[in-house]
Amino acid sequence: MNKSFIFSTLTLAAFTAAIFFYFWAREPAMDPSTMEARARVMAVDDSEVHTSCLSHIGFQTLGIEILNTRFKGVKTQATNSLNGQIDLENLYHVDDTIIAAIIMDTNGKIEHVKAIDLYRQDSLLYMFIVFAIALLAYAGAIGVKALLSFVLSIFIIWEILVKQILAGHPPLITTTFTLILLSGIIIFMVAGFNRKGITAFLGTIAGLAVTLGATLVFGNGAGLLGMTQPYVNALIFSGYYNLDIQQIFYSAIVLGASGAAMDIAMDIAASMDEIRIKKPDIRAKELIKSGFTVGRQVIGTMTTTLLLAYSGGYLTLLMIFRVKDPSFMRMINLKIVSAEIMRTLIGSIGLVMVAPITAILGGIIIAGITTHAHK
Repeated sequence: MNKSFIFSTLTLAAFTAAIFFYFWAREPAMDPSTMEARARVMAVDDSEVHTSCLSHIGFQTLGIEILNTRFKGVKTQATNSLNGQIDLENLYHVDDTIIAAIIMDTNGKIEHVKAIDLYRQDSLLYMFIVFAIALLAYAGAIGVKALLSFVLSIFIIWEILVKQILAGHPPLITTTFTLILLSGIIIFMVAGFNRKGITAFLGTIAGLAVTLGATLVFGNGAGLLGMTQPYVNALIFSGYYNLDIQQIFYSAIVLGASGAAMDIAMDIAASMDEIRIKKPDIRAKELIKSGFTVGRQVIGTMTTTLLLAYSGGYLTLLMIFRVKDPSFMRMINLKIVSAEIMRTLIGSIGLVMVAPITAILGGIIIAGITTHAHK
């Protein structure tokens, strides 16, 4: 077995274990009188549930069996309150596995049990395992590095980006520095610290700078304050009144476009590096031309990829437009539509610019203009 694969796998395992232990050690302490557990629904009483179309109001009484914790095997009743919020609430059925909040009395016995949500953790884990196996089977050692960068990216976004913004640090500046850190980790971990990696990294940073500049230039003119973002009201009413929601919206635009910019920069840098390996005597000007050709092909599909990605998140909104048939003027100026158009177009501006910049940088770094200039 390849030594690089073994080393990368051991590193991935060590980092994953360290991050898991970090989150486990920092798990917020719950009220000692409350405990969360998995439970299986054994019986359902819907007599107090009032249904209108897909919305449910009232409460369910559930007969459940607790599946873990010190109450494993205990059969008891749980309540499920319903307020008509179909995006947040569940109507449970027999054999569902749920998360239950167990409220105990002073003697440590069960006093009341409340249904929290469906238990989806196993399904999500199976998805991740299939993803990891497919990635490792195809990419080998590079796939291990990609998984490691994936895990580290989650950790950095959660522990640095989100935490620092909530602490009151400027969202746009914090996001920019976080993305620079993430780009360096992901690119150099996958490509290595070499000419290809440096080219892809600098191309990504250039695309990030263009996206950031376009966001600042066009943002104010669009008159969007960021209130269309999911859960923004819940965040404000949780006590974070001083957050700059508009800057958080701008940060989300830059963050959303950064992954695609990194992808394009790496595609072009890897292609140019492969060309140089096959033709070591290639001149920088010729290599830049090849980089431009590759960039045009990638950009041709990547811009549409952004459109499809954002449209997928608002498919039901597009369906409402088909049903209501509003005028084009009204539809295009609707706040939530304008916000998504801004995301798509500004992200696309960054993508269009990252391709030629990376190609030029590749000519300088990979081929070495100075080397050929003296020949």
